[in-house]
Amino acid sequence: MSPADRAEIVVDLAAIRHNVRLLRELAAPAAMMTVVKADGYGHGLAAVARAAREAGAEWLGVATIDEALALREAGDAGRVLCWLGVPGEDYAAAIAADVDVCAYTVAELVEIRAGVDAAGRPARLQLKVDTGLSRGGAATENWPGVVEAARAGEVAGAWTVTGIWSHFACSDVPDHPANDAQEKVFLDALDVAERAGLRPEVRHLANSAAAILRPSSRFDLVRCGIATYGLDPAPGVTPDLGLVPAMTARATLSLAKPISSGAGVSYGHTWVADHDTTVGLVPVGYGDGVPRHAGNVAEVWLAGRRRPVRGRICMDQFVVDLDGDHPDPGAGIVLFGTGAGGEPTATEWAEACGTINYEIVTRIGGRMVRRYVDEGVTPGVNQ
Repeated sequence: MSPADRAEIVVDLAAIRHNVRLLRELAAPAAMMTVVKADGYGHGLAAVARAAREAGAEWLGVATIDEALALREAGDAGRVLCWLGVPGEDYAAAIAADVDVCAYTVAELVEIRAGVDAAGRPARLQLKVDTGLSRGGAATENWPGVVEAARAGEVAGAWTVTGIWSHFACSDVPDHPANDAQEKVFLDALDVAERAGLRPEVRHLANSAAAILRPSSRFDLVRCGIATYGLDPAPGVTPDLGLVPAMTARATLSLAKPISSGAGVSYGHTWVADHDTTVGLVPVGYGDGVPRHAGNVAEVWLAGRRRPVRGRICMDQFVVDLDGDHPDPGAGIVLFGTGAGGEPTATEWAEACGTINYEIVTRIGGRMVRRYVDEGVTPGVNQ
């Protein structure tokens, strides 16, 4: 038996392309940046990048220089932005690879200038302003100084400022007052940059939720991450756009057996059978990225029905209630998928575990094998 026979992650590249095309049409005339950081949100960086490019994504977005260079090594030659650095970061390789790098501070601009000298060519540079997320980006009081230093470097030929951008804190809550406040701060920051002489190629603020729910924030470019993978960026708020989840997590039933009323299941006996039943053993656990919080709250699909998880998730395995059924060992299990066949979705797992669908798909993996398919999208079936 191969590892794939035990457990696998199946990624449908046709679903990725479908989602990118749908989002591009929605956001037009803004260009599309498909965010493929964190190994394509667990779907595979290089494969997702290729599918996104095939669907027309003009840009790819990653967090780190390592991720950007991995895209180049995989053959991607298009526009790529990376945005997360630390003091002492070596920018030379990214500049040499024609990757757009990002600065939040004057100190980062100094390090990027060192990278320019080492690479022997000008950089493509984007500037990020903190408009209210209070995370990465230049503080508003420091923004004029960052802009002036960036403009001076541009005049000196060290780089071209290709973009100015920021990131929402509450775009998944459309009526949150922070959204209007952040958009105003962003517009003010653009005015500061324009007065300093910067003429960026792209101005971008919208992530997946904002790209869908807040047209005013689309500017020249939208950055779609989670929606690319067919998952709702604002559950309960986003209209049904026809996005198709691209990931299905599968496993094989290891064992089925009867237990008696009063039998405790898994560590700590957090679930005790109140009647005679049967249970099944699923051969994946938190060592494979299955959230431990899923114990006693999540469900899987097995033998035509949803089966609740019973007891704690273990490192390598967990138990589900078969309710008296006796499926044969080797039967297929779906932890989560598109939902089209009745199986749970990643969003349902997230809600059960008190987290977000981003975390479910990004963390799943471990010893599970990833397999790609290209099955196409059939309205009313995949959707």
